[in-house]
Amino acid sequence: MPNFVRCYTGDDGKSHLEDLNPPFESFVDTEGAYGEGTPMLGANGVNIRIAQPGYLLEWHCAPRRQYTITLSGVAEVEVSDGTKRQVGAGDVLLAEDLTGAGHITRVISDEPRYYMVVALAD
Repeated sequence: MPNFVRCYTGDDGKSHLEDLNPPFESFVDTEGAYGEGTPMLGANGVNIRIAQPGYLLEWHCAPRRQYTITLSGVAEVEVSDGTKRQVGAGDVLLAEDLTGAGHITRVISDEPRYYMVVALAD
């Protein structure tokens, strides 16, 4: 099962990581697809990115509320208290730390990290 992680700014102005439990519920879509899914969210855009092994993005805040979905490779996200989480293939990170100290992102795999960014609508 993939991991769902949220990176957010706390009342202390620092970024924190927490496990996220998406609100899955039963659905049937108009074409007949069915199962469990989350409510549909609005998005402003989607792109696919590649980050090479050794990629390092020092302290930064998320540029917008966005999901990053790792397709392959492994990244590590570090927040100011030293907590680190790895995200690999299938893992979903909800980045909501738009202010404060931010986080570090680094590719720690020997292969490129392919990932999709879904910019959420306001």
